[in-house]
Amino acid sequence: MKLITWNIQWARGTDGRVDPRRIIDHVKAMADFDVLCLQEVASNFADLDGNDATDQFALFVEMLPGFTAVEGIGVDVDDGRGGRKRFGNLILTRYKVAQALRHLLPWEAAATRNMPRVLVEAVAETPLGPVRLMTTHLEYSSPVLRAAQVEGIREAHRMGAARSRTPRQPGPQTYAPTPDTANAILTGDFNMRPDDASLARLQAPFDDVAPPLLDLWPVVMGETPPPPTAFIVDQTYGPPGCLDYVLATPDLAARARSIVCDIETRASDHQPILVEFDVG
Repeated sequence: MKLITWNIQWARGTDGRVDPRRIIDHVKAMADFDVLCLQEVASNFADLDGNDATDQFALFVEMLPGFTAVEGIGVDVDDGRGGRKRFGNLILTRYKVAQALRHLLPWEAAATRNMPRVLVEAVAETPLGPVRLMTTHLEYSSPVLRAAQVEGIREAHRMGAARSRTPRQPGPQTYAPTPDTANAILTGDFNMRPDDASLARLQAPFDDVAPPLLDLWPVVMGETPPPPTAFIVDQTYGPPGCLDYVLATPDLAARARSIVCDIETRASDHQPILVEFDVG
């Protein structure tokens, strides 16, 4: 099973050109992927640098026939013309999605540049069994908000694991049970570096209800430090560093065969990460 995660910056490359097709061409060249997790996808947001009013959510679906798409919208505002401007995350997978959830992460008042953040979750029927695929994009400008969002992710993961241990009573229509599982993969732009206390907190143990989430880079690569995934070209917001991650519960982490970060592409201001899981 091959998974790619990428903050695409509304498909704006470091050359200033917005090109969603370049994004899809590049991930296809990286791997014949089964799961694609994207952050910073835009729809009708022509005021973003270099962008137009394209619905990128719909365009990515069009470019990947046979994939199921699950949107997670963080920003949803009026465009002044009777329409909506939307910005958020997107999971695309060739696997059947048995259930999709969107979790609004904590968004307290903060005197910083900030916006609503979401965790989008898709319970996919994979060769590894049911897996909760999750992706998110955490706050950059406020460590306090980011820490609160980590707690929101931990609670969403705990609840998912707890539901798998206490199946719902069967019921009709909207009450019909859907698959739940403790096995999960969490991807995204966490906007934190490897030594950030919030990253350690994200991986902290739970009680016996939920398995922990483990950073797959050290799981697979040992002591090899992760490469920079952001600020390689533009250091306006800091020196090059790792801000993007793939975490997984222990059963899935044990199946992680390889993890690769493409540090060469300039199709976004972040770098894509590819993880391959052994399904044998």
